[in-house]
Amino acid sequence: MKIIHLTYADSGGANNAVHRIHHALRNKNVDSQMWVNSSNLEDATVMPVSKMDNLFNNFRCHLIKNTIVKTLKTENKIIHSPSILPSKWVKRIEESNADIIHLHWVQNEMLSIKDISIISKPIVWTLHDMWAFCGAEHYTNDSRWRKGYSYNNRPNYEKGFDLNLWTWQRKIKFWKKPLTIITPSRWLSNCVKESKLMHNWPVTTIHNPIDVYYWKPMNKKNARKYFNFSQDASLILFGAMGGGNDPRKGFDLLLQSLKKLKNTSKNKNIELVVFGQKKKKSHSHIELPIHFIGHLSNYKHLQAAYSAADVMVVPSRQDNFPSTAVEAQACGTPVVSFNVGGLSDIIEHKKTGYLAKQFDINDFANGINWVLDNQKVKQLYNNSRKRAVENFSANKISDSYINIYKKLLT
Repeated sequence: MKIIHLTYADSGGANNAVHRIHHALRNKNVDSQMWVNSSNLEDATVMPVSKMDNLFNNFRCHLIKNTIVKTLKTENKIIHSPSILPSKWVKRIEESNADIIHLHWVQNEMLSIKDISIISKPIVWTLHDMWAFCGAEHYTNDSRWRKGYSYNNRPNYEKGFDLNLWTWQRKIKFWKKPLTIITPSRWLSNCVKESKLMHNWPVTTIHNPIDVYYWKPMNKKNARKYFNFSQDASLILFGAMGGGNDPRKGFDLLLQSLKKLKNTSKNKNIELVVFGQKKKKSHSHIELPIHFIGHLSNYKHLQAAYSAADVMVVPSRQDNFPSTAVEAQACGTPVVSFNVGGLSDIIEHKKTGYLAKQFDINDFANGINWVLDNQKVKQLYNNSRKRAVENFSANKISDSYINIYKKLLT
């Protein structure tokens, strides 16, 4: 069985999950390859395009972003992808000996909407955000994707060319045959079932895998010593690409919660650690020490950060299946989040962390307090590790994908 995973890059965000799926399958003797536009890893099983083609692909992407995408005026600052331009990928796919083409994050003009419709080989498509059943948006809070996009239901925070309506209409035009859809979270599966575009497409939830033999607890004292953190403080860890710059990740909600926590907690020796953000900003209003440790590209450094913390916080407003929450649990660190998106799949409330009421900063602060003051904290750490091993191990997840492939080929 030969599988080709098509995704924009081999690292960063959703692409990290693809790389893990790919190698989980290879460990089960599946002939798996990753085809990408851009590669940052030294991995012989990842097949990037040539440097010249990559430059050309970047030019195409920037051209669309700086022309057509800019005709849309919107307060939704999450990436928008119209996926207009045809690519060389379809010809390469059709000439390959792959049994199944496994699509992942193929935006930034990697594949056009029409390209996806003319691939003749069997397709499995793992969604890593909402783009497939929306317009050009990757995440949105409005309900057009449920009802169908029209001129009458455009949100009042948008002006200019209705890029989302136009993109959705092109999906309706070209995507006549349902594809096999996989989502990492039950939340995203439910979104697929509720969408106007894909409500009758087959969808299965398969969580993103993690190598639980690699992601495991380190000695907490040694982990703190590595970063020169206090051995006595209660450490709260937050991390995301870009740190607190993405409003979807809810860093502002975390700061509000920490202000409440500072005023109500009996524990006065609390510090916050932030990774993914280099520039230190002043947050003196919360009166807590904040350590900005920048982007941690080395997995060992990430493992040390998770192990050093007493609690991982994921205050996202909207999230599919954040890897930080799974990685933290695999390292034995409980997680506090709002009860949104795929986080309810990851956290078992009051067993491996705390699921706060949606966007309730008081309850979020209560959740952090609950973890830090827990008298059975060792059991909480053990539960977190156990949940990761039992639910998200690469060995289990790869079997689920292999079953999907076999069904598609019979």
